Amino acid sequence: MSTPNPIAARHKGFNRAEIVDQNFIEFVQLWQGHAQAKPRDDQAVLPGSALDARGFRDLLESQLISRHLDLMARVLRVQNKVFYTIGSSGHEGTAMVARLTRHTDPAFLHYRSGGFMAERFRKLPGMDPVMDSALSFAASKDDPASGGRHKVWGSKPLWVLPQTSTIASHLPKALGTAIAIEQARRIGHQLPVPDDAITICTFGDASSNHATAQTAFNTAGWTAYQKLPAPVLFVCEDNGIGISVKTPSGWIANNFQQRADLDYFFADGLDLAEGYAQVQRAVEHCRSTRRPTFLHLKTTRIMGHAGTDFEIEWRSIEELVAVEASDPLLRSAAIALESGLYGKTALLDLYETTRKRCFAAAEDADRRPRLTELNDVMKPLAPYTPAAVKAEAERSDYNDKRLAVFGSEEKLPEKQPPRHLAIQIGQALHDVMAKYPESLLFGEDVAQKGGVYTVTKGLHKAFKNSRVFNTLLDETMILGLAQGYANMGLLPIPEIQYLAYFHNACDQIRGEACSLQFFSNDQYRNPILMRVASLGYQKGFGGHFHNDNSIAALRDIPGLVVGCPSRGDDAANMLRTLAALAKVDGRVCAFLEPIALYMTKDLYEAGDGQWQFDYPAPGQAMTLGEGRVYHDDANDLVIFTFGNGVPMALRAAREIESALGWHSRVVDLRWLAPLNNAFIAAQAKTAKRIIVLDEGRKSAGVGEGIITAIVEGGSGATPLQRVVGEDTYTPLAGAALLVLPGEADVVAAARKLA
Repeated sequence: MSTPNPIAARHKGFNRAEIVDQNFIEFVQLWQGHAQAKPRDDQAVLPGSALDARGFRDLLESQLISRHLDLMARVLRVQNKVFYTIGSSGHEGTAMVARLTRHTDPAFLHYRSGGFMAERFRKLPGMDPVMDSALSFAASKDDPASGGRHKVWGSKPLWVLPQTSTIASHLPKALGTAIAIEQARRIGHQLPVPDDAITICTFGDASSNHATAQTAFNTAGWTAYQKLPAPVLFVCEDNGIGISVKTPSGWIANNFQQRADLDYFFADGLDLAEGYAQVQRAVEHCRSTRRPTFLHLKTTRIMGHAGTDFEIEWRSIEELVAVEASDPLLRSAAIALESGLYGKTALLDLYETTRKRCFAAAEDADRRPRLTELNDVMKPLAPYTPAAVKAEAERSDYNDKRLAVFGSEEKLPEKQPPRHLAIQIGQALHDVMAKYPESLLFGEDVAQKGGVYTVTKGLHKAFKNSRVFNTLLDETMILGLAQGYANMGLLPIPEIQYLAYFHNACDQIRGEACSLQFFSNDQYRNPILMRVASLGYQKGFGGHFHNDNSIAALRDIPGLVVGCPSRGDDAANMLRTLAALAKVDGRVCAFLEPIALYMTKDLYEAGDGQWQFDYPAPGQAMTLGEGRVYHDDANDLVIFTFGNGVPMALRAAREIESALGWHSRVVDLRWLAPLNNAFIAAQAKTAKRIIVLDEGRKSAGVGEGIITAIVEGGSGATPLQRVVGEDTYTPLAGAALLVLPGEADVVAAARKLA
């Protein structure tokens, strides 16, 4: 690239935005080059360039829109009219990626991809990149992307999924979406995008080093190595710096150029005439080969990380001037003038007209309403339509599919003797997958092996490898795949092998999956039914990795539904409800399966079989938040609990009755998020005494939420004891029972209440 030097920058009070703005104007005014004959629209903008004149004019306009939105934000932020100043200046070359891809190619964008967004708006008539962006900057309720909840690049009609990703956390779901495009075709699912769509994912050079990015690159290569399609275009917007930490020179090329199953392309994003053909080769390669493709796009960062980043405090003026001299808009101005497409006056008129357009849109957006009511803020976070969910959960019009799966009428699970938890979860999963042909079950060891605890045994045989399959051992990518499948209209049922492993990948649910409805104003949904083998009390196996009772990390996630059964029939009904919540309301759900109860058959004595239950036939389900009450007429003592605590409480209740003569009611909450506070309060009101039995840890456990519901419900004066685990990791072998609550602890708590 040969960009003429701009006018040397002035200090001007260190306002680099003003300097960058003035540099462009003076560069055009003082340009002394020779203009060629004006090319026709279909002619190359410069000799040897693959970019025609029409394309250049569009790209230039998109670059100018992106730049003036940045400049507008810097001016109006101090007037409290806009609320976001992380800009795209220096990254305007991403517009080439948008021009060379389709609006039906799902895009997951870096916050500096303003040029891409401005250009993609051209793909559909009647759309306005300036006004839509201004509404987002202004946090207006009229913002069509997020409804004023955050400044995001997003558009439902343009297939740009809104997000506010933490560092590189959108890469796994972008790859997952690419894989889902191909997976959906294999199972005959109707895609919401064309069959040859690709997924676009942009990110910065600094973010490429993050573990979440690396897991996506690794999985892309792992997939391609097996000759499986994964048409994702990773676009690394390499500006050489992350906030204030410089990327070592040549690092991105050195790190990615030699990866065997991640196809590398370079493009100069600072020069439209040079870079266009380079970008085109990468896009065409990705679409035709269906292989993961890495586009290394050279950019620069002008005006700092954000409006609060005063680079002059930590970079020399000479370095700043050199960076500003590499401004891609200066090169675009040179192309415009050299090609004869624009004269100086016409180019400056376009520049100033674009400025006025952006400022006018911002002033208009500032006059629009903003979010002022809590209900409006939270409306898209966790939609729930009880009647529709109930109808879907109880829908039983798939008997022919059930018969094909189970083999015959006599083999249907409701015709079998009472079974324990693991068997009935497996039966319920067969049912759910028969009901929803778009469902996929996947995770570590879930296929031929049937899971570590054989819970998924038989599913692979029944639904084959296209719908039940093993993944690589990477929970982040398992949940990224789940989001990708959901984006393409499938119903993913990922398994996280142990709750402890979820914590490695928590942000895929917290920061990505559960935030999508919120930040897209419920325009996008990614329904997920995540199964997790959970909690403690395993005998002869364990330590803290296999006996994890930390539920706080799940209950803290806005919008996430968390269910935890203690018995098989409840598990079947809950799975139906969770699947319906996903299908009807797009909810992200976590189903915590108590490992220690998987094989439990007896309640009081060995061989009594009292913890095995009849399988509920289709047509039955459970309302979200609905608890189960044992001995509902007993008021002397009420024990609130869940999971392993339920059979424990029932055994303790029998001993308490023998020792103290009290009749105890046991309340199984079943749903841990959201807690049914009204149900808890109603059960507490008639209690003479209360025990809260929480198998989790003392701090931040479910028990704290139960006690809060009791107190806020008006029963704070009722004598209460909490039986809860200690604030420690779970040790190995019998020592585990020293830190977990047991039946004797429940009885001891009752004696204290006496």
